[in-house]
Amino acid sequence: MPSQTLSRCAWAGTDPLYCAYHDEEWGVPQYDSRALWETLMLEGFQAGLAWIVILRKRDAFRKAFQNFDPAKVAKFTEVDIQRLLQDPGIVRSRAKIEATINGARIYLAMQAAGEDFSTFVWNLAGGKPIQNKGPVPASTPLAEEISKTLKKRGFKFVGPVIVYAWMQAVGMVNDHAPQCFRRKAVQPSSQSHPRIPD
Repeated sequence: MPSQTLSRCAWAGTDPLYCAYHDEEWGVPQYDSRALWETLMLEGFQAGLAWIVILRKRDAFRKAFQNFDPAKVAKFTEVDIQRLLQDPGIVRSRAKIEATINGARIYLAMQAAGEDFSTFVWNLAGGKPIQNKGPVPASTPLAEEISKTLKKRGFKFVGPVIVYAWMQAVGMVNDHAPQCFRRKAVQPSSQSHPRIPD
């Protein structure tokens, strides 16, 4: 169980699940294409809800969406949509379910065209993590640009606020509070994405 005595970002509160997510995942640079895509899809499901709701349902989401394997999700049909709409373990929104299936197909189309999803999104973010020094915004001009680019590709539920929350989650930006014990741990170095030359 995470220690309750450490100084954390205020949003982590005292919920053990939220604290563990804050301490182990949030803000850590993620370079795995599939994991980046999964988090983007889950952020889409979070639209209009609190992230803790998604976090508590994450295992059920992973089971429902075949561990977010794009090749499997891309083959989902109306039968699968109906199955998911009956699944109390996830957020039962047809629009969000369809957006995830469509997102898997876009991911695979990019892959087929020789585009690595991780390299693509990290290039959009400038190639390496950003250290935020001011107040934590709901969105940024960069998030707006990334949102526009993802929408042009056909992704749904990727508005600027969702995209910025995703950027924070996958470590494209370090928004841990100045007093948070994790801020220094995930402090961006000069290290760029492993596939992006300086």
